[in-house]
Amino acid sequence: MGAIFFVTGGARSGKSTFAEHLAARAHDAAEGGSPVVYLATMQAGDDELRDRIARHQSRRPEGWTTVEEPLALAQALAATPPDACVLIDCLSLWVTNRLMQLGTEDPPLAEVAALEAALDSEVDALLAIARGREGTTITVTNEVGAGLVPPYPLGRVYRDVLGRVNQRVSRGANLAWLLVSGRALELPPPVE
Repeated sequence: MGAIFFVTGGARSGKSTFAEHLAARAHDAAEGGSPVVYLATMQAGDDELRDRIARHQSRRPEGWTTVEEPLALAQALAATPPDACVLIDCLSLWVTNRLMQLGTEDPPLAEVAALEAALDSEVDALLAIARGREGTTITVTNEVGAGLVPPYPLGRVYRDVLGRVNQRVSRGANLAWLLVSGRALELPPPVE
């Protein structure tokens, strides 16, 4: 049974760098060095994002495989080698990509509820697949609950939906960390 690690923090807190360090350690600890698969959810929609993606890719060791999948996260995880360490970066962009499919800045409550139900099922599938793998699965996400309440409907929906996804994945993880200014704080187990 593979371990599930959960890494969260604010923007530019060092989440991805820390998660990459965890993946490198998992790779080095495996007999013969297990492969590392970087499962990326960001879509390169403009020049700034293309530059950001290039910077992230330049940090990765040469032997790591990158799989870009903005929407079908559970299926992408299921398609990875079972012994690979998989780094999912990140859940917050995955939720963004799913919300953008609604096509409006003020989605009707019924559509939001349907999306939440779909994401609940997908998170259940993601966690079940991760638990059934030999390799470690590392998830990265933004912590959005410590900021201001967004002044527009889609921002509030995003904060609420991502917060719910984060809670579910964090509860399913073996270990969790909060990154603050490049420093990792290991979080206690969830309260049952």
